[in-house]
Amino acid sequence: MSIPNLITLARILTVPLIVWAITSGEMRVAFILFLAAGVSDAVDGFLAKRFNMASELGAYLDPLADKALIVSIYVALGIADAIPRWLVILVVSRDIMIIGAVVLSTLLGSPIAVKPLLVSKLNTVAQIVFACLVLASLGFGFTLGPVAPLMMAFVTTLTLLSIGYYVAEWVRHIGSSEIGS
Repeated sequence: MSIPNLITLARILTVPLIVWAITSGEMRVAFILFLAAGVSDAVDGFLAKRFNMASELGAYLDPLADKALIVSIYVALGIADAIPRWLVILVVSRDIMIIGAVVLSTLLGSPIAVKPLLVSKLNTVAQIVFACLVLASLGFGFTLGPVAPLMMAFVTTLTLLSIGYYVAEWVRHIGSSEIGS
């Protein structure tokens, strides 16, 4: 078990703590833990690349940790009425669709390799920045003003674009495989 993988596991273990903090109204604690999780994501990636510590386990754990964190934060913020539920549904549905497409492709005998697209990476960054801003505003008592609807629109647009690109890629993959014949 490499250091980057241990850091990723620690990030996964912080998810329930962050959810607890949000649902308990401890927004400063949630913000600090969320920020620490974000920093740990950068650190484990840096260590894995810089010191040649990348592993197959890490290739699975890191995106799992990212998805667990984002989905859990959005659901908790939705439950706390800090963000609109329609946005929670959109963000969570995207991840469920991606996982479902991977599982379905595998069951059909045509596994698809999920390669993060640029729009997907931008989407993840936007989702994290928005969640961080919401947690910071709640934890430190300031309003986001016009930034909130702008960030929501940005997250929504990137999430929809990401869904579109992944669906198109999945349809192309299934159509080119022998399953479609």
